[in-house]
Amino acid sequence: MNCATESNIMNLRILVLLLSLFPIQVFATTPYTNINNQELIILQAQGIPVYDIRRAEEWAQTGVVNGSRKLTFVDATGKLMQDFVEKFTHAVNKSDPVILICRTGHRTEVLSRALIQELGYTRVYNVKDGITRWISDGLPIVHN
Repeated sequence: MNCATESNIMNLRILVLLLSLFPIQVFATTPYTNINNQELIILQAQGIPVYDIRRAEEWAQTGVVNGSRKLTFVDATGKLMQDFVEKFTHAVNKSDPVILICRTGHRTEVLSRALIQELGYTRVYNVKDGITRWISDGLPIVHN
């Protein structure tokens, strides 16, 4: 199987998982760790990377947590970005810790679950209330 075919299969598996998770995720046990802003600050200071998975227009509108790596997860219609899985899996090893942030924590909940259950990641942290809470708490952002 070539890399392109394997990547397409992986993308399809994640998309199917995402579609199946929406109705049940409220009742399911979370395999990832939800964190608040103070925990985000502590983990980031330990060198754990933060991935902001929002879209470019969202980054421009609100800014991002300093040091965040920007990688769009889904487009404005909710469709998985074609290159997301490939870029993410090349950048983050399955056993390495990673922090995910979006606007309110919903997209990162879905992605966190998929990374662990479908792709075998083991240390995924979800910023529970996203950049919205970060900003409302008066914490610093950068526009870049």
